Amino acid sequence: MYWRLSTFYLFHFASLGVLVPYWSLYLKHQGFGVGEIGELMALLMATKIVSPNIWGWIADHTGMRLTVVRAGALLALVTFTAIFFVEAYWPTALVMVLFSFFWNAVLPQFEANTLSHLGEQQHRYSSIRLWGSIGFIVMVAGMGPLLDRFDAGIVPGVMLALFVGILGASLLAPRLDGAPHALNAESLRRVLLKPQVLALLAVCFLMQASHGPYYTFYTLYMEAHGYTRSAIGQLWALGVVAEVGMFLIMPRLVAHYGLRSLLLASLVLTTLRWLLIGHYPQSLPVVLAAQTLHAASFGVYHATAIALFHKYFPGRLQGRGQALYASLSFGAGGALGSYYSGVVWESLGAEAAFVIAAGLSAAALVIGWRWLKE
Repeated sequence: MYWRLSTFYLFHFASLGVLVPYWSLYLKHQGFGVGEIGELMALLMATKIVSPNIWGWIADHTGMRLTVVRAGALLALVTFTAIFFVEAYWPTALVMVLFSFFWNAVLPQFEANTLSHLGEQQHRYSSIRLWGSIGFIVMVAGMGPLLDRFDAGIVPGVMLALFVGILGASLLAPRLDGAPHALNAESLRRVLLKPQVLALLAVCFLMQASHGPYYTFYTLYMEAHGYTRSAIGQLWALGVVAEVGMFLIMPRLVAHYGLRSLLLASLVLTTLRWLLIGHYPQSLPVVLAAQTLHAASFGVYHATAIALFHKYFPGRLQGRGQALYASLSFGAGGALGSYYSGVVWESLGAEAAFVIAAGLSAAALVIGWRWLKE
């Protein structure tokens, strides 16, 4: 079961390792301007707000969670193939909306499937999820030399191969017998009105919004302080390597400290990370230390948040719980983060943007400390 679950994460996050850093290069290769590229990339974020909730509702009401994953993977593959036949702005936008609508649907439902399989052994989740980080690292590092040798026109071909891998992994994934949603009849509205659930939603939204300056401008920020692009790439990789290391030890940490304590610790360390990056970009030792804190700001945070969503949204609500996590944090929180970081960066400067980021993660810490329960 371990490898049948891990393989899906490997291919899914490998595709993310191509799409996030290199899709804009492909769009530039196609002749789109900076403004058009920004608009097209924003479509990927917009579908992430809507898509997981629609597919989560379908999965929870049919009980066929893995079928939804497989259908989404197949439809993402089929619709993505149209990218090879379009060149103009609007046809490209339509293809991106279609394939990302299906692609963004599969992960939350697969997360729910994985956690259901783990049952009482949910501390093993991080050892399965770490293969997603490995896939991301391999593609981020491997695509660089490929793009030095070939032009960005190869990006869709690599993405298509990874989409085939996602579909194949979903077909091999183990399916639960029976309908887990039948074990719980509590309404979604009642769950959402619980203080600890509202607190978790707020924490995840603010946490992801705090990542805005980092995900949007970190490369440009470090380049402005004299770092080469090769060195900046190594800094990105260092963060994900630290994340993998954290996933390896998370089962022991969860068993010893519990989910709530670890989530609060990740918020503390995330706040420290943004302050270090914002105030000391010229100091390589500080920058290296800040990158290793990615182990907390993503590794610990993600592993604990996804487990808490699984606990708070039991039975028939599992799919919509994971969908809410994806859409509210990575969708809405990510969109807000990208927006405010651009506005603040332009008007007040980079340091102010990272201070605001630290303020957002600190606010999440206060909310979590006061209202979050395990």
